[in-house]
Amino acid sequence: MFSVEATKTLPRAEFSNNHRILVVEDEDLIREMLVLALEEEGYEVSIAADGQSALNSLYRAEPVSTDFPFDLIVLDIMLPQVNGLDLCRLLRQQGNPVPILILSAKGSETDRVLGLEVGADDYLTKPFSMREFIARCRALFRRQRLNGLMDPQVLRFGEITLYPQECRVMVSTEEVNLSPKEFRLLELFMSYPRRVWSRDQLLDRVWGPDFVGDSKTVDVHIRWLREKLERDPSQPEYIITVRGFGYRLG
Repeated sequence: MFSVEATKTLPRAEFSNNHRILVVEDEDLIREMLVLALEEEGYEVSIAADGQSALNSLYRAEPVSTDFPFDLIVLDIMLPQVNGLDLCRLLRQQGNPVPILILSAKGSETDRVLGLEVGADDYLTKPFSMREFIARCRALFRRQRLNGLMDPQVLRFGEITLYPQECRVMVSTEEVNLSPKEFRLLELFMSYPRRVWSRDQLLDRVWGPDFVGDSKTVDVHIRWLREKLERDPSQPEYIITVRGFGYRLG
């Protein structure tokens, strides 16, 4: 279904990929390949195998709320229960501006025009290469940023939202009080999701090159962060220990 270059990825984008993407695709193999390609780019990916499951994921928040759970929807048309065109039409009728990339085996001009007319931002015909798919996703994020639909000053990862200019952090709907060092640690992690940082690198970036003290200071602040961010600090979902190397977000 996909071209030979499906296993290759484009060069990394110049900005951090802390975007949340919902992939709605009923074919298991295609869905798995899309998820793998997106996660390799650093995106946070959720999946749905049918239209009803997608609706359940989409309406965890109000459809026009700033807390809408996704920054991009990758949407197959031919879905069980609720088809992709109806789902796209519903979102646009409710005024939701989230970018939508339609994937479809229907490649006629009529089909493409219909997909765009019901509210999709882009239409990609199967089969396609993963390079083109990732490039289309990046283009939609660039367009979204240029249109002012995303605040580049806001960082999001999972249920954590960080507002750098306000020095404020939300976990789901609850505001969390962090010390200055905890805030700077979290801001660094969220600016480079899934990048592994050694203790020395964290000390240099957060405490500064003139810091004199024990690297265990980092471990203590990580523990405090986990206590404030994680559901179960002993089994962290966000700030992960990479044994022998350091810490990463996600």
